Amino acid sequence: MLVGQRIAVVLPAYNAARTLARTVAEIDRDIVDDLILTDDASGDETAALSQSLGLHTIVHSENRGYGANQKTCYAAALARGADIVVMLHPDYQYSPRLIPAMASMIVSGHYDAVLASRILGGGALAGGMPVWKYLANRGLTWTENILLGQKLSEYHTGYRAWSRRVLERLPLGRCSDDFVFDNQMIALAIHAGFRFGEISCPTRYFKEASSINFRRSVIYGFGVLETALRFRLARAGLRPWALLDEANP
Repeated sequence: MLVGQRIAVVLPAYNAARTLARTVAEIDRDIVDDLILTDDASGDETAALSQSLGLHTIVHSENRGYGANQKTCYAAALARGADIVVMLHPDYQYSPRLIPAMASMIVSGHYDAVLASRILGGGALAGGMPVWKYLANRGLTWTENILLGQKLSEYHTGYRAWSRRVLERLPLGRCSDDFVFDNQMIALAIHAGFRFGEISCPTRYFKEASSINFRRSVIYGFGVLETALRFRLARAGLRPWALLDEANP
């Protein structure tokens, strides 16, 4: 807990048994009040390991997708009384040690959401990010900043902190169940007037870390561009987007 605010960390998991224990071991339990893992019908021992580590564990009976996994995570965190929710991939690619800093940025009252950026500080390539992924990240981020009217360094991190107010306000249930959920959520939060902060985060790319393949990455990329373009057209009054209307400030 920080300044009387309850902190929850949610872990959307799929076949994370090889990295989960390392991730959880670096989470500061002195400030984190609740650890929630949703297992999206993994084929390994993710759920059993999660339970053995003392995490509140939810298991999907069938694979619903990355976005659907996050929806379950956020709903559970809110139901269990979280004031700030930190979403962290359990693949040990991001440093759990930044959770106190990210939560503190929201507690300060300056920000409603915080993104842990692999790009700030120049650690992405040093941490092993493939060059093609780095270039795609930079290109998509540049385009999104123009269409969304922002100056973020990265939109594609798997490490984010949200205030309860954001999660209760946005129509997350209407968002995609797939990977583009992340970008839809950011677009909706920007439209609703929520304030974003960023923090530099080291990254690790290694064999056990999760990663979508090239084909899924291309599908994700087009989904990101579609989201940003629909946002810009809707904000310009040229083409309505019902999802954005639900997040009107």
